[in-house]
Amino acid sequence: MAQEETAPQEMELDQADMAAANDEIEALKAERDDLRDKFMRALADAENSRKRADRDRREAEQYGSTRLARDLLPVFDNLKRALNAVNDDQRAAASALIEGVELTLRELITVMTRHGMTPIAPEIGEVFDPQTHQAMFEAPVAGTKAGQIIQVMTEGFLLHDRLLRPAQVGVSSNPQ
Repeated sequence: MAQEETAPQEMELDQADMAAANDEIEALKAERDDLRDKFMRALADAENSRKRADRDRREAEQYGSTRLARDLLPVFDNLKRALNAVNDDQRAAASALIEGVELTLRELITVMTRHGMTPIAPEIGEVFDPQTHQAMFEAPVAGTKAGQIIQVMTEGFLLHDRLLRPAQVGVSSNPQ
């Protein structure tokens, strides 16, 4: 009879052990799910950091020379002005000097192009584009429409796809 009495107690113990084991399993599952979530978040954060670092590296390669490129623009402008100021008499008298300035300008343009700088050279009569042009003045000019370029003071430049300097232009202000 003693065995009969212990059997229900053992069953109660087994059920209590099972309930405790189930509770422990549920707690472990919850902890596993929490750790999995933290792991996935850490993995995503690491991937985002890697992508951000790659993007920063690419931008540094492409746009790291922006200050140097801006510093070269006055050299380009001055060489262009010097060549534009030469008349035919001066060209005949100092042809070797002028040829040297032309070669220097060509080499500067080659170097600038090699490093991703492209000129923005608007033509007279083009429509003013505020994204790439800077209006230096407005003046009414006969035979033009409002917003047309009437004079180009300096060329603009892009460094890869970013505006380094807008082209400086004069714009017609004729009423429509």
